[in-house]
Amino acid sequence: MDPVEETTSKTVDIYRDTWVRFLGYANEVGEAFRALVPVSLVWGSYAIATAYVTADAVDKGKKAAVTHGEKPGRTTRVAVAVVDTFVWQALASVIIPGFTINRVCAASLYLLGKSTRWPLPVRKWTTTAIGLSTIPFIITPIDRSVDFLLDSSLRKIYDDGEKHK
Repeated sequence: MDPVEETTSKTVDIYRDTWVRFLGYANEVGEAFRALVPVSLVWGSYAIATAYVTADAVDKGKKAAVTHGEKPGRTTRVAVAVVDTFVWQALASVIIPGFTINRVCAASLYLLGKSTRWPLPVRKWTTTAIGLSTIPFIITPIDRSVDFLLDSSLRKIYDDGEKHK
């Protein structure tokens, strides 16, 4: 098959292959800006990321339902797809990265306060820049760690080779 045909024949997953994927990073951005914005905006960023996670899980459940048609075990397959996607996304897109960026920013603000004489607004903006610049470096290690965690635990329960993609 021609590589061009392969590329065009693949189905686009809007939650993984388009700009919508970046909504999953909303809470990391919110955490990076925590020192500068009202906490309600940070919680709003978590709401956006959680909505993304939920929508992706529902989408994967619908796709599993279509794939398995009326075969026996359809409900179980759909439930596995939804639970696997939701747990993976919740850990890899919201909980672990949010905590990581929160701690990186808290530590940097504290250290800048102890080691510099910069005014507080400069320290806060520097902390935000550090938090934002950390995001690209934590994504792959967190994703791999969550894969390992789920492969070693939850996925053993339904051990049928299905995996978060």
